[in-house]
Amino acid sequence: MMNVRNFLIVVISITGGFASYAQSNLLNAKTPDEIGLKTAAQLISDNDKPLAYGYVHDRDILMGKTVWEIIDLSEKINFALYFPIDTANIGSDRRSLYDVLTKAVRSGEITEVYTDSYFNTKKSFQDIQSSLSRIDTTDVGREQVNAGSSVSPEYILRSDITAQDVTQYKIKGYWYFDKRQSELKYRLLGICPVTPDVYSMNSDEKDYIELFWIFFPAAREVLHEAKAFNDKNSAMPISFDQILNSRRFNSVIYKEENVYGDRSIDEYMKDNAQNQLLESDRVKEKIRDFESDMWNY
Repeated sequence: MMNVRNFLIVVISITGGFASYAQSNLLNAKTPDEIGLKTAAQLISDNDKPLAYGYVHDRDILMGKTVWEIIDLSEKINFALYFPIDTANIGSDRRSLYDVLTKAVRSGEITEVYTDSYFNTKKSFQDIQSSLSRIDTTDVGREQVNAGSSVSPEYILRSDITAQDVTQYKIKGYWYFDKRQSELKYRLLGICPVTPDVYSMNSDEKDYIELFWIFFPAAREVLHEAKAFNDKNSAMPISFDQILNSRRFNSVIYKEENVYGDRSIDEYMKDNAQNQLLESDRVKEKIRDFESDMWNY
C-alpha cells in the first residue's frame, strides 16, 4: 500500500511539473505582469521537448501507404485546432493553430514551407503575403486617381485572411507496418491550411486555396511550444504537436498514392459526396486490414 501511495505521489509530481507550463506563477503572482514568469529553479529544471521520432530503417517497413486527409474545422472534435479566432481580449499564450503557423513562418522559425504536398518548391513569407492580404479602392477612390489626386484613406479597402477564415486543414501522412515491432504506425509529413482566396472573400461563391504546405517534422519544436486549450482541465494544456501526432482529430481521406498520378477520390467519384465518403472508408479499411491480416494464417 505504501509503494502504491509513493508511486501516485511521483506521478502527480511529474504531471504537476508539466501542468505548471500552462500559467506559471498564476497563484503566486502579485500583479498580472508576474503571471507566466518562471522561477530560476523552474527554468533550470525545464526540459520540455517534443517526443523524438525513433529511427526507422527502410528494411523495417513491411508495408507503406501515403494518404492525404482533410480536417474539417466545423466539427466539434476539431475545435482545438480552430479556436481562438479573436485574440483581442485573451492571453498571449492562447492562439489558434493558424496564428501559430503564420507567426512562425513570418519570424523565420519555420522555414520548410512549400507550394504543394510533394515539397518540391519552397515559398517565402513574401510569397505567402500576397495570398493573405488584398488592398483595393472603391469607385470613388478610382475617380480620385483618374482626376490625378491621391486616394483618401476611407476609400481604400483592405481584406486580410485571419484565423476565422480557415475552414480546413489538409494533412499528408504515411501509414507503415514496422516489422520489428509488428505494429501499424503513422507518421505525419505535412500540414496545409485551407482558406478562401483573398480576391473572392467578398463574393457569394468563394474559391478555396491551399495557402502553403509545411513539412511537419521541421515544425515540431514550434508546435510543441504552442498549447491548445484543454476543455476538461485548463491546468493541463496539450500542445499542437501532441494533438496532431496522436491523431486527436477527425479527418477524411481524400487521396491516396496510386498508379494514376495520385489522383484524388473526387476525380473518379464525381458529383457524389456519399460515394466519396464510402471510398474514403474503403481506403482506410484497406490500410487497417493489412495489420489484422498479419495475424491470420
